[in-house]
This record gives sequence, C-alpha cells and structure tokens, in this order.
Amino acid sequence: MRAWRLVFLVLASGWVGCAPAAGGGGDDDDSGGGDGDGDVDGDTDTDADNDGDLDRPPEIPEPDPDAFFADDPPPQYCGPDGNAVDPPEPPGGTPECPDDKNREGCPCETVGEEAPCWPGMRVNRDRGICHDGTTVCEPFNEFYGAWGPCEDYVIPEEGARLGPEACMCFSEGRWEIDNLSPCFVVYPDGTYAVSSYMGAGGQATCPTPPNNPPPEPQPGEDWSTNRLTVDCAGQFELCYALRAGDAENPTDQDCVVASICTEAWYEEAGVEEELPPLPGWSGDDPDCAERFAQDGGYGEMSVVGLSVECDEISDDGDPYVFNRVPYCPLDCNERPNDADCVNCGQGGSGSF
Repeated sequence: MRAWRLVFLVLASGWVGCAPAAGGGGDDDDSGGGDGDGDVDGDTDTDADNDGDLDRPPEIPEPDPDAFFADDPPPQYCGPDGNAVDPPEPPGGTPECPDDKNREGCPCETVGEEAPCWPGMRVNRDRGICHDGTTVCEPFNEFYGAWGPCEDYVIPEEGARLGPEACMCFSEGRWEIDNLSPCFVVYPDGTYAVSSYMGAGGQATCPTPPNNPPPEPQPGEDWSTNRLTVDCAGQFELCYALRAGDAENPTDQDCVVASICTEAWYEEAGVEEELPPLPGWSGDDPDCAERFAQDGGYGEMSVVGLSVECDEISDDGDPYVFNRVPYCPLDCNERPNDADCVNCGQGGSGSF
C-alpha cells in the first residue's frame, strides 16, 4: 500500500534577447533652326544645349560596393501542415537595391529623409540582438538622392548558432505554463511520479492514487494550460522534461522523470497564443522519481520545428533547450513563507 503523496512546487522563473525622366518630345516646327528637330541649337539631339548629348538619361545612384551588404535572395515560405497559404509578396526594387533594405548608395526620393536600413539577412532581422540601423537620403544629382551609410545596425555574432546572439527564429520569447507541479507517491517497492491537475480555484491537485502502483493521472484532466509568445511564426513542438539534477549544472546523466509535449502552428510573431494543453502523464522510472524527490530536480524547456521562412529550429537536429526551471525544496509545502520558499508557485515560465 502507499505511504504518502504530495505536490512538489516549482520556482517561478524569470529571464534565464521613380524619379522624373528628363526630356520632351512631340512635333516641332522651329523653321528658324535649320536642323529639323525643333531645338534651335544646331546639333542632332532634342534638347537646346548645343552639346550633342543625344538626351542621355540622368545618372542613377548605385550601391556602394565597399559597404557591408549580405547576399540575400527573397525568403522562402513554409506554411502550416495541410493548409495552402500564399507566401508574402517579394520585396520591390531590384536585387541590388531592394526596397525593404534602403541599401547604402541606392536611389532615394526625398533628400533629408531618415529611414530604417538593414544590410543583413532578412531571416535575422529584428530577432534576438539584431536590429535595424538608420540611414539618411543624401543629395546625389538634380533627379535623385542616394541613401547614406547605415548606422548602428546589429547583425548576428560571428559563430553564434543558438540564442539571441544568433538572431534566428526562437531567439526571443516566452513559454508560460500555468501548472508545473508533479505529485510523488511512495509505495513499498519505490517512489512513483504522476501529474497533478488544476482543481478547484485553479490549485494544483494530486489524483487519488490506487493502493498499488503505478498511479494514473486524473481521468479527463490535463496537466496544464500554456501560452507562447515568440519572435517568428512556424510549426513548433514544445516539450517540458522533468529531470533529476541541478538546473545550474545540468548533465547528460540527469535522468528524466517524464517528458510532456504540445505542438501547434504559431500564427503571428510577437503575439501571445494559447497552445494545446499539456496532457496528464505518469512516470515510468521509480528510481528517477526517487532521485528527484530526495535530491531535487528541474524542468527543461525545449523546441523543435520549422519557421515560416523554412528554417529548421533545433540544436543540430536535437531539441533546442531554451530554458531550465529550478524546483523548490520538497518541504516548501510545509514552510511556504521561508526565504528559500517564498517565491515558489505551481506555475512557471521560460523567457529567452
């Protein structure tokens, strides 16, 4: 028969980053000109400056070859599974002077205008530490201005693969989970872990355990509701793994009590979206549950997926771990107002 059961509280976690064309035309009748072209200047072109320039078009500004600018073709587009979604319109302008980047040396219309500029890859723009610079439209000739230097932009750190410094999809955001409390039940043959559920008043509640193991989650109840805010759209699978060990010094030997996942198409970057709930679960490793209950543990948040720009979200094919949530000592249930327990709660979040 069972000896006891309890709810193990989780420590709420915070931050763990066309210009006018020159010229004219039409019929002329300048009988005094003698050259039949109506410009009374004696040359063979159609202007009146006697320079024989055959109406050369005005010089158009060209990109500065010495200024940094990434080779960046228009982005790909990967939509949600099973749905046909049109990709966004490609940027206007030309490949050398795309309208969405305001490249140094490219044409602009209003001299003195200040505008954002971005010389890097579109897939990194406004993600993680990366952000636009600013540029000013400078005089070029009587027909055009030209964009000046792009100042104060930030591009990815060299060599960075993951996190804010890499400026990739899933560089910045928050996964919020309302209930992260597991329950532990001690039987004569060992300790077993099972999910709690949100009971009356939104409190984490343990299911009634059977006399013999293993305990099962509360019928018809999920473990927790959860929400995601992240810097890119895409198809993501988010997993939360309970591990026995130290969140500050994780190792590959930290065993897994349970791993619970949810998957969804995340529609709009930067907007909080409700994800499918994390289902109830029952652990199948009594030794690991005993380690967690006696020595402590942590929750590990990870993601795999595909961004709307068709970039794989992973750590070289493995789940990308973006946050670890430390759990409070077991006896904080009995001494919730002590200094090391006062910030404990049943939910948690991972900001990255």
